[in-house]
Amino acid sequence: MDWSHYRFRSVWDLPAPPGRVYAVLERPADYPLWWPQVRRVDPDPDDDRAGSAVFRSFLPYELHVTARERRADPDRGVLEVALHGDLEGWVRWTLRPLGTGGTRALYEQEVVVRKPVLRRLAIPGRPFFRFNHALMMRAGRRGLAARLEAV
Repeated sequence: MDWSHYRFRSVWDLPAPPGRVYAVLERPADYPLWWPQVRRVDPDPDDDRAGSAVFRSFLPYELHVTARERRADPDRGVLEVALHGDLEGWVRWTLRPLGTGGTRALYEQEVVVRKPVLRRLAIPGRPFFRFNHALMMRAGRRGLAARLEAV
């Protein structure tokens, strides 16, 4: 087993229709405005489907990644990016309408951690890294819900 390999899945019920949620999620440069752990997003000036980002949650380390769009399908409510750098893998959002007029957002991520210090701490640190990710996701859900209500 590769202790640096992670699969994450989160489900967020949000107070806006899928089209509005998609419109917010498809603008990664705005993520730092509503998701506190997304510290910086820099679009690639030569490629409007790529950019770099820095993440930091509760634990005292940053993750630096480059991301490239793999799929953007507003009709199906799917956004997917490939990640490279401290994390290698992919992230995907899948949006479905809820009967209440809201949206169920499924977040899926499969990555291998490449940051050397985190690889060295892979076995003893794994529960802390998973907890750190859970805190990040909880803050992201709250931030996105608040952004959707404010817009």
